[in-house]
Amino acid sequence: MHHPFPDLDAVGVKADPETSNKLGRKVAKLLRQARIGFPGAAPLSFSSRHLAELQREDYYVCEKTDGIRCLMYFDSELPEAHYLIDRKNDYRYVPRLHFPKPGDNKFLSFHVDTVIDGELVVDTYEDGSQQLKYLVFDCLALGGHNVMDHTFDKRLAYFTTEILKPHNDMLQMFPENKEHRPFLIETKPMHFSYNIEMMFREIVPEAKRLHGNDGLIFTCRTTPYYIGLDEHILKWKHASDNTVDFRLNLQFPDKPDSKEGTIRVTEPGLNDDAIPICHLSVMLSPGNYRPFGEMYVTQMEWDDLRAMKTPLDNAVVECHKDDQARWRFHRLRTDKADGNPINVVEKTIKSIDDCITEEDLIHAAPAIEAAWKRRQGNISTQQKPSADCAVVAYTSS
Repeated sequence: MHHPFPDLDAVGVKADPETSNKLGRKVAKLLRQARIGFPGAAPLSFSSRHLAELQREDYYVCEKTDGIRCLMYFDSELPEAHYLIDRKNDYRYVPRLHFPKPGDNKFLSFHVDTVIDGELVVDTYEDGSQQLKYLVFDCLALGGHNVMDHTFDKRLAYFTTEILKPHNDMLQMFPENKEHRPFLIETKPMHFSYNIEMMFREIVPEAKRLHGNDGLIFTCRTTPYYIGLDEHILKWKHASDNTVDFRLNLQFPDKPDSKEGTIRVTEPGLNDDAIPICHLSVMLSPGNYRPFGEMYVTQMEWDDLRAMKTPLDNAVVECHKDDQARWRFHRLRTDKADGNPINVVEKTIKSIDDCITEEDLIHAAPAIEAAWKRRQGNISTQQKPSADCAVVAYTSS
């Protein structure tokens, strides 16, 4: 089933470069980043060694939504302003959002210098109606306080109690405001990592029906938020769904009337029926790429690519490996400025080669549950997370 992709430009107004740079500096300072850049964590592809990791540490699991990853920054300047930060580190001002502070019965106060992490998705219901949602799965800063070093369950609890509950209380008091909000805001449901069979039986099918799904995400309960590739956030996909983002360059044969038998690397014209050589490059550092291989394209796929009427040369393309180990086109990544770094590519390929299946995860679940409960039994009551740090979405079936 095809699911619509959210349109960021329909949701918010893209900030000009000067404003974006100013906001980027503020966020970098708030999050203690050495330099301005996309401040999000990136998951590591699941491999065989992570089955032991799930036994060794407390992890939560959620479905991997096929949406648009965005952080949200609550600006510190009056009037209240909120910006979505996409993977290109572009800032978009989103109007008509209001997040009062807890205990404010008049709902006039609002949060500033706050950063949350989530994704935009479009839910499609059985009657054909659709709803844009922002699913939040982390909190990096709250009211000027950097909380990245706090445990994951506490960070999510801060968002739920400090931001989401007062917001929902306001909407309950003033339901007319629901009509004007740009999207619904929810906490992404989390579950204990050993509830894997329930995830595949109930959660994933429902997610596929609503907005699309391409796997599971495991997040360690006890580790801090890490900007960049995080060894404690694990993405599991079916082997056929594991993908890599490459830089694409097209190599066409020279025109027939040319005197030289040279080749040209160029953007295709509308009459370029011949399939070009699709060179794939992997990122060594921003702007620095190394040839990695080729993307196999059929005539029908090439015709579909041309029909997009989108610049293809130098674009970022998401590719998967077919059963003949050829890289195949999955989709264009217009939301990303760069392909995957070489270390991410190597780990994704290892994950593809390891091929941990749905059955492997389900088989490992009892041992993961036993280890989790053994740890809980060894922790004294004084050391256990307090009730107000618990997130109600962490459920077991």
